[in-house]
Amino acid sequence: MKVHHLNCGSMHPWGAGQLVSHVLLVETDNGLVLVDTGYGSGDCDDPGKRIGPTRYFFRPLFGRDETALQQIERLGFHREDVRHIVLTHFDMDHIGGLSDFPDAEVHCTGAEVLGAMRSPTRAEKFRFRRAQWAHGPKIVEHEPAGEPWRGFAAAKELTEISPGIVLVSLPGHTRGHACVAVDAGHRWLLHCGDAFYHPSTIGGAGRIPWALGAFEKVAAFDRNRVTENHARLTELYRRGEPDLFLLCAHDPGLLEQARALA
Repeated sequence: MKVHHLNCGSMHPWGAGQLVSHVLLVETDNGLVLVDTGYGSGDCDDPGKRIGPTRYFFRPLFGRDETALQQIERLGFHREDVRHIVLTHFDMDHIGGLSDFPDAEVHCTGAEVLGAMRSPTRAEKFRFRRAQWAHGPKIVEHEPAGEPWRGFAAAKELTEISPGIVLVSLPGHTRGHACVAVDAGHRWLLHCGDAFYHPSTIGGAGRIPWALGAFEKVAAFDRNRVTENHARLTELYRRGEPDLFLLCAHDPGLLEQARALA
């Protein structure tokens, strides 16, 4: 499968430097698949309604040319070619582009649907924006369990989409957060979403900006699980498996490394 690495949302949050919204566009025999969507056209048109007050902290660029839709069209595809979207979680900077692909099936964990759409806590009601799914997307819920993947016990290969796409349950950042593994042929890519924000968290280079570290704690649905996830991902990173590349959603350096390896 050919994988394109897209930045679908440049952000400049206070005290955290530049961030990106790293989205995977996967060419499969069953059409195009997106892993997350970043910000979408609707967010650019009406950020107040769709994003809310957090936009003043994250300061997204809201450039229409950065939307997944426009980048896909520049590659010569059409919105209808996107048959499936696999989400790491429901935070607005990860699902804003859903409404740009209304015919696509949207795959996520059942726990994330419960926390965002069905039975949210007061904090989750504030966190998630119902406007992001007001168009009625075709949600497909999954319960990853019993299929271990690289040491993760709760995983599920999404063969109905394409062999080589695996949803790995990793709650903590949100109630039903997941990682998404994609077999790119020469290596596996593990899109960890917001399971970590900065490469040094799992053993990479650089220092974590203080604001980024603070926000990671504030945003955690379960801080203990976030800490456990850091340890599990650190162990995986330190194994140095040559056929595996770990990336997160918001680090610009990892985005550039992924593009260089593609």
